[in-house]
Amino acid sequence: MSTPKAKFAGLVLTAALCGGFILGLTAPAWAGFDEGEAAFKRGDYATALREWRPLAEQGNAKAQTNLGFMYKEGRGVPQDDAEAVRWIRKAVEQGYAKAQNNLGFTYERGLGVTQDDAEAVKWYRKAAEQGYTQAQYNLGVMYANGRGVPQDDAEAVKWYRKATEQGYAKAQNNLGLMYYNGEGVSQDYVQAHMWYNLAASSSPPGKDRDIAVKNREIVAKRMTPVEISEAQKLAREWKPEVGTGSGTPRGLEVRNFPKIGCTVPPLKPAIRALEALCGRPTQC
Repeated sequence: MSTPKAKFAGLVLTAALCGGFILGLTAPAWAGFDEGEAAFKRGDYATALREWRPLAEQGNAKAQTNLGFMYKEGRGVPQDDAEAVRWIRKAVEQGYAKAQNNLGFTYERGLGVTQDDAEAVKWYRKAAEQGYTQAQYNLGVMYANGRGVPQDDAEAVKWYRKATEQGYAKAQNNLGLMYYNGEGVSQDYVQAHMWYNLAASSSPPGKDRDIAVKNREIVAKRMTPVEISEAQKLAREWKPEVGTGSGTPRGLEVRNFPKIGCTVPPLKPAIRALEALCGRPTQC
């Protein structure tokens, strides 16, 4: 993917924009995507834009979503939330799960659209039902916090669990919190420790890993050595479910698109009493 793109392919894509005569040339029509991705990764946003815009205008949903991201972030183009939404919607019209998730985010934050939690939930759900991991996590957060839907811990657990089955670290941490608090599930410190441990192992160095490690330390203070040993064994033996992956095609549009921010739901009285002793677990 780091190989520079042949000039001829660039000329073909330009001709397609101007003359529209490449409709039947399926392979050349998407030939610039990898080159755009490589350019984006090295910070050459002008080249990424040059590669992706023709593809987006030809209907490539991945390129449309990427272009939406570039407008959202102001990379290679002036920052423009409304233009970002316009491109995201084009991909949404094709049922592209990543774009559905990103459109949900724009509604959740009011970026280029009127803020609307119900609309955010609508689009997160569409992407989540396609198996898209980040949307499953986002939908879980919305249920946990009662945003756009009635607050429902059991539904939050349901969607966190779907995301954890694909190894999504933020969902693993939040599922651990649900087990720690006994929200939507029976309180179970062994399960909480296991999910915090998995989240810590799955997260790269940074804030998310630090949260998971701290949460694991907090719950460990409430456990016996035997329980800790059992939780560690469960974590070692755990594996993502086969065949539940999000089917993520190559591209930068999703892993770089911002997620719902961390929130901490109110603690139940019995849990709040533990704060002075061992600290308070937090949700990602």
